Amino acid sequence: MTIDRQSFPPLDTSKAHPARVYDWLLGGKDNYPVDEAVAEKLPPEARDAARQNREFMHRASGWLAEQGIDQFLDIGTGIPTQPNLHQIVQGITPAAKVVYTDNDPIVLRHAEALLVSRPEGVTDYIQADVRRPREIVEHARHVLDFGRPIALSLIALMHFIPDEQDAHSIVANLVETLPSGSYLVLSHASSDIFPELSAQVTAEYAKGGIQLGFRARAEVERFFDGLDLVSPGLVTATEWFQAAPAPAQEDSGIYAAVARVR
Repeated sequence: MTIDRQSFPPLDTSKAHPARVYDWLLGGKDNYPVDEAVAEKLPPEARDAARQNREFMHRASGWLAEQGIDQFLDIGTGIPTQPNLHQIVQGITPAAKVVYTDNDPIVLRHAEALLVSRPEGVTDYIQADVRRPREIVEHARHVLDFGRPIALSLIALMHFIPDEQDAHSIVANLVETLPSGSYLVLSHASSDIFPELSAQVTAEYAKGGIQLGFRARAEVERFFDGLDLVSPGLVTATEWFQAAPAPAQEDSGIYAAVARVR
């Protein structure tokens, strides 16, 4: 894939964007004062949550690569932070194919970093929104073989889709395109583990013009309807692991799980 810099959509630096707030929380530099203004007002636990999400992605994608999964569709990619998903999985399976998707133009400007594939593998990037799943799948079909298992990665994404935008249907529509033996990898901010903190985070994001849809455990579990949860099931991000060493035990307000498509 060649990045056409002449076709970059304009950056709107007058409004905060989730990918850039997340970048600030991870200690990145690819954000603007409007994003920093939101992030600085968040409780310290928000930084922990960003890190925990990232570490869960590393563990889950690495485990899937070890199980022989060599195709990944990562939606809500965010600004590249090493190691990224393709670096994890291609370090285990060099021929793995990865398609990244995000809707923030600044991520497109960093897409070259996402496209540095191992010679045996492939990486690709599409500028698109998860609320347009058909567009994403149509593009991904040019790279991924939808006749073989694919890992669909939705890390810290769906809590930016409130209920009125039908988040559960979006995920169900994406999963329906996947063949048997595929996997859904999902993490999601909780509304019920630390309710006061969740309310504070939601309020601060709202001040920055970003609407959140944090959900209780039962609502997060609905994303996995009809799928087979991989042990240990739906747990907090710091509790999900498959191989030693176990992650450090710490509080987390993030639910996480991996599930197999029947």
